[in-house]
Amino acid sequence: MISGRPVFQGTLLATSSTTPRPSDPAEVAALHQLILSSLDDDQAVETISIPLAGKSSIADFMVIASGRSTRQVASMAAKLSERIKAEQGRSPRIEGLPTADWVLIDAGDVIVHLFRPEVRSFYNLERMWSFGDAPPPEPTRG
Repeated sequence: MISGRPVFQGTLLATSSTTPRPSDPAEVAALHQLILSSLDDDQAVETISIPLAGKSSIADFMVIASGRSTRQVASMAAKLSERIKAEQGRSPRIEGLPTADWVLIDAGDVIVHLFRPEVRSFYNLERMWSFGDAPPPEPTRG
């Protein structure tokens, strides 16, 4: 393990050294807010943020959101990656973009999962990672 952090790669986990984790809590908070704002701007559905600090070493936050179609999921992922690069000066690692059923974005201290609703329901990551304290999802826009 180069950096000791697993990232999603197909169905396997691999390590990544391409997205170093910021050590400054203010940088982590800024990255987290940038991600939440970007997803809100792109009309993500049922966005939740699960705090992982002190519970897992992979990241400080996991953000999970849905798009209504593969096109929206792919668009949200591409725009989020561009915004992180422009505002944070680093390129996040992205997996799953070609099919866009489930796209994982490793932004260092924040891991983002973007799903189509059916795929999100099937994997149910909220239940697996929430540790019983995840906030309820935001109401669906309609």
